[in-house]
Amino acid sequence: MHTTLKWRASPYPLKHKGKMNNNFTSTELRRLLWRFKPDFMRVVLLSFVANVLLLVPTLYMLQIYDRVLVGRNELTLIALSLQLVLFLGIMAIAERLRSSLLVHVGTEIDEELASPLLRASFMKSLKGGSKDSGAVFGDLVSIRQFLTGSGVLSILDLPWTPVFIGVLFFLHPAMGVLGIVFALIQLLMTVRNNKAVLDVTEQSIKAASRSAVYVESKLRNSESVFAMGMTPHLIGRWSGIHDQYLEKHQVAHAKQNKLQSWSKFVRYSMQSFTLGFGAFLVIHGKLSPSSIIAGNLLMSRALQPLDQLVNTWQQFIQSRMSFERLEALLAAYPEKKFEERDWVPEGMLELRELSATVEGRDAPIIDKMNLEIPAGSLVVVIGESGSGKSTLARCMLGVWPNTEGEVLYDGHPIKEIDPMQLGQNIGYVPQDIELMDGTIAENIARFSALDAEKVIEAAKKTGIHEMILRFPKGYDTPIGQSGSVLSAGQRQRVALARALYGNPSLLVLDEPNANLDDAGEKLFRQTIQSVKQEKKTIILISHRMNMLSVADYILKLKNGKIVQFGSREQVLSALQKKSPVPVVTVV
Repeated sequence: MHTTLKWRASPYPLKHKGKMNNNFTSTELRRLLWRFKPDFMRVVLLSFVANVLLLVPTLYMLQIYDRVLVGRNELTLIALSLQLVLFLGIMAIAERLRSSLLVHVGTEIDEELASPLLRASFMKSLKGGSKDSGAVFGDLVSIRQFLTGSGVLSILDLPWTPVFIGVLFFLHPAMGVLGIVFALIQLLMTVRNNKAVLDVTEQSIKAASRSAVYVESKLRNSESVFAMGMTPHLIGRWSGIHDQYLEKHQVAHAKQNKLQSWSKFVRYSMQSFTLGFGAFLVIHGKLSPSSIIAGNLLMSRALQPLDQLVNTWQQFIQSRMSFERLEALLAAYPEKKFEERDWVPEGMLELRELSATVEGRDAPIIDKMNLEIPAGSLVVVIGESGSGKSTLARCMLGVWPNTEGEVLYDGHPIKEIDPMQLGQNIGYVPQDIELMDGTIAENIARFSALDAEKVIEAAKKTGIHEMILRFPKGYDTPIGQSGSVLSAGQRQRVALARALYGNPSLLVLDEPNANLDDAGEKLFRQTIQSVKQEKKTIILISHRMNMLSVADYILKLKNGKIVQFGSREQVLSALQKKSPVPVVTVV
């Protein structure tokens, strides 16, 4: 048997870099790029070097035609060739350095944003928003790929278009004017492309996201879907959503391909016309033959950034949409700063005019509830399904998204307490058990730095220590995605051990014995009685009436309101007589 616990930190540590503070708002997200100004200035400098040296092949060709072939001097040819190799080598180094620097900047931005985005995604999910956090990081990847791809390089090279056109003026003013005309044509095509593909591209991207989210949500319930023969119906419904995406995707790509084809036609036509116009000038003795090829090369260099913008416009639109979504996410869920509290929690709970609502429902789930629960007491919450028991539990934890009124923990409003500090003093077993991919020990320890003694203590309190030892790897047994290796009862008992880890002062248990057999039920009662003796505050939601025997107080809900609350003897007596118990303030 194995009892080994891995003595290491959490596999998901937070990164702290010093220069950034992870407290992002919409404005600060925009400032993030500005904080990398020195790196971007280096990229601009390297772009300057690379673009200036792009003139070298043109100058080399002019020297070959105008000097070497005329003078037939081999030493001049060798010297020019050596210089060409040197300058082209410098240009290659500059190109590589700026690409590497952009990759570095993209990686740094990813690292700085990853933790704040994950936190904001958790908050959005907590507040009832989309649980598709993968889409958030897909947006981050989209931004990073744009910053490190050809799109941003074309933007960096764009300011050099006037420079190359200026060189054309040195060959002949008419060639320079022709370059301006061609650049304006390319620019107008880029603007036209933007207007033509913007809407359809955005619609295509949104349709793809809807299709992916639909599939992911159904895969989470694959067992039920397959067992009850729902697969064909769901596939049919998904096909409708996916067909909408394919239709929009096809329209977007058709427009993009059409515009790219026209762009290619115009580009090749302009290159050919440049040669023809150069030949016209040579015929009239206004240009040397070598200048025809030089002019064609310079025209290609001048128009290349504009052409790349046309080809990468869809990537630019996607990255811009991604940036706007991330900006909105971080603005909607900013990281709050909490006052540090130096206090030993006792576990007293107080509700003041607490109401909880949900979108799409007129009546509140919890309706202006007032309640005081003394520290160290065990309250069993009962009521029919839909009476608001689970919602009340989430409100007590501060995780219900839409609430009014206050929840006070030891006299402190729960919204003003740092969630990290609060979470260390709360144990929670939800109705739907949520274990995560990792070992048994990691789940019990809440994925914090493992403390072997605390892990084993929590396991022994819940009576699962011997059960864990029977696994091949003991506490180091991986439980799979969502705890798939464990049975429903085992998952519930591991979740209870997780709730007890670190001796929290408040336990909120929502149907924690629903999947337990008789032996597990007996161990659970022993656990509750043991924790009760430690003077921990326990809120226990249960449909099993035998749990009332361990209660100090009983709280009965109906339609989101308290109908009975008092000591165990008061409420049980009233239940037998079928008479109401007045709600009293417990002190």
